[in-house]
Amino acid sequence: MEELNLDLNIKVLKDAALLYLPKVALALILIIVGFWVSSKIASYFKRILDKNGMDPTVIPFLRGIISVLLKALILLSAASMFGIEVTSFIAIFSALTLAVGLALQGNLSHFASGILLLTLRPYKVGDVVTIGGQTGKVEGIHMFNTILIAPDNQKHVVPNAKITSDTITNLSGQGTRGVDINVGISYDSDIDKAREVMLRVINAYEPVLAEPAPTVLVTALNDSSVNILSRPYVNSADFWLAKCHFNEQVKKAFDKEGITIPFPQREVWVRGGGDSNVVA
Repeated sequence: MEELNLDLNIKVLKDAALLYLPKVALALILIIVGFWVSSKIASYFKRILDKNGMDPTVIPFLRGIISVLLKALILLSAASMFGIEVTSFIAIFSALTLAVGLALQGNLSHFASGILLLTLRPYKVGDVVTIGGQTGKVEGIHMFNTILIAPDNQKHVVPNAKITSDTITNLSGQGTRGVDINVGISYDSDIDKAREVMLRVINAYEPVLAEPAPTVLVTALNDSSVNILSRPYVNSADFWLAKCHFNEQVKKAFDKEGITIPFPQREVWVRGGGDSNVVA
């Protein structure tokens, strides 16, 4: 009797294997080949958008959506090979999506924020921005995050929801940018001469724009310095080089003209033995 039951179980297993193994193999082949084809289609779709002059800010986002939709269709097709009704599978998938959505509300908010960023367009690929506490050039806006490349070539992945919930500063969005040159000179130095020297340094620098014309203004009379400020404008791409150039050249020009930039000092008087000494 036991041998008979064993034979029956083996026969059932063989029948099941003969019935389902081909389907499993075909489903695996469909998934592997389908995912490969979907990636090729998404890449082809991206090339078409590039060729037609589509904004590079939108392309990675659309490519990601196309890839996800194609892979979802492939999984549905693979499920139907096992006799699962697509309508039933969609109902189950919808329930799972709801459950996963509730568990991953943060990711859904990142996705919604990505759509918002592409709609409102506070920045685009290539802009230099400060978002989520990071500053860098926008490399891409994706479904869940934005990729920044920092000036030191670090790569920052900033979640989209964090971007839309905070201040967005587009440093290159206006095309031009003012370079603040804020210098303190001593009270013994001539303000007019300092103004003349600063304007000479500014006007000698080729990237400086003619409009708006740079001026030099006294902004504060501090305890130990007279603060003067100039704000020449350059193209956004020239900002950092211009900032460093002015810091160096203004200091050199002031030294050459005898204009003093004060720094904190303390004088200590020491009295002893009837003599007075000054230690600076």
